[in-house]
Amino acid sequence: MNILKRIFKIGQAEAHSAVDQLENPIKLTEQGIRDMKEDLDKSLRGLAEVKSMAIRSRNDVETYRAKAQDYENKAVQLLQRAHKGELSSADADRLAGEALVKKEENTALAASAQEDQAKFEKSVAQMDTNIKTLRSTISKWENELRVLKSRVTVSNATKTINKQLAQIDSSGTVALLERMKEKVAVEEALAESYGEIANESRSIDQEIEKALESSSAQKSAKEVEALKAKLGFATPSEPQSTTATPAE
Repeated sequence: MNILKRIFKIGQAEAHSAVDQLENPIKLTEQGIRDMKEDLDKSLRGLAEVKSMAIRSRNDVETYRAKAQDYENKAVQLLQRAHKGELSSADADRLAGEALVKKEENTALAASAQEDQAKFEKSVAQMDTNIKTLRSTISKWENELRVLKSRVTVSNATKTINKQLAQIDSSGTVALLERMKEKVAVEEALAESYGEIANESRSIDQEIEKALESSSAQKSAKEVEALKAKLGFATPSEPQSTTATPAE
């Protein structure tokens, strides 16, 4: 029994998971908007058809009324001709009666067409209201869908970031940073040590060069003095005698 219960629970969980995947709110909303747009297209076609019937009914009213007026005018003309003696009274009465019958028929047709026109125009007004409501609903759903998509994008990004932060080993990261700091300190000390050695080497070389320069300067000074003595020039420390030679 326990095994069967476990199997049932597993199947139930998988069924719920499948339902959750099917009931993606974004996909459902998009499908709902598509269905409403199809309904809107059908409503617009129906509205156009009903409007056309209302227009035809209005035209029929005008046509039947015009015919009724025409038959009445013809009945009057027939009676006038009979009164003038241009037509026999019997024929005039018979034809005028037929014309008045036609007038009544067209008057009745005009009244019926006017009733149809009123019904169609009422339907047009109702359908127009429904279409406006449907358009408003579609616009509202589309705005909500955009907001929903934005929220899903933000929530997924936030979830990813939080998941990454949750998976970070803070202690391991700190230890790694400490090891890096220690290594950098060792490298910096080693670089400073090499710098001091280089400076010491440069100081010895400078002393040697300075000593050599002093010896060369002294040698040059001695050579200059020797040359002066050879030429018979007196040095500033030993001025020449200025005693005049006695005149002969």
